[in-house]
Amino acid sequence: MYRSGFISIIGRPNAGKSTLLNVIVNQKVAITSNKPQTTRNNISGILTREDAQFIFIDTPGIHKPKHELGKTLNKNAYTAIAEADVNFWMVDATQNFGPGDEFILEKIKTSHIPCFLILNKIDLLGKEKLIKVLQEWKERYAFAEIFPISALKKDNIDQLLEVTKGYLNEGPQYFPDDMTFIWESSASSTARPE
Repeated sequence: MYRSGFISIIGRPNAGKSTLLNVIVNQKVAITSNKPQTTRNNISGILTREDAQFIFIDTPGIHKPKHELGKTLNKNAYTAIAEADVNFWMVDATQNFGPGDEFILEKIKTSHIPCFLILNKIDLLGKEKLIKVLQEWKERYAFAEIFPISALKKDNIDQLLEVTKGYLNEGPQYFPDDMTFIWESSASSTARPE
């Protein structure tokens, strides 16, 4: 059975979304930077395997907008949340839960789409701290899955993909084998090809 589907990667600025996408498709398709809002458009990274095709939508970091550009960037991310088959909510595990996280959590609660909590940068935490962080997040919401990873060190990525495959529907291969990314300038980046 061949599976395929769209996975949006959402989160606050600098959570490691673009780093994760680059690691998954094994090439630099998204800009990584310490500067917030480096990703201005939704970027689709495509991973094609013998048993599945994963189309990842790397969205701009969700934040409290101070101008029209910020509102547009948030709108792109909201569209991806609503239209994906699975949402990856990328969180910097070294940061405390804040108003920005609360805002994203409310969006996830209303989406009715399976959401994986991806706790990134676990290589910077000790074991006791990681257990504490995991417990705190489990109490906030019943996520479909919770995955502690280090995108930079590629820890736990293969397991993440294998579990994600189980959430994708039986479906076609949307893109050719050698296609690894699509740059999207519109908000409707998760629209299926004809």
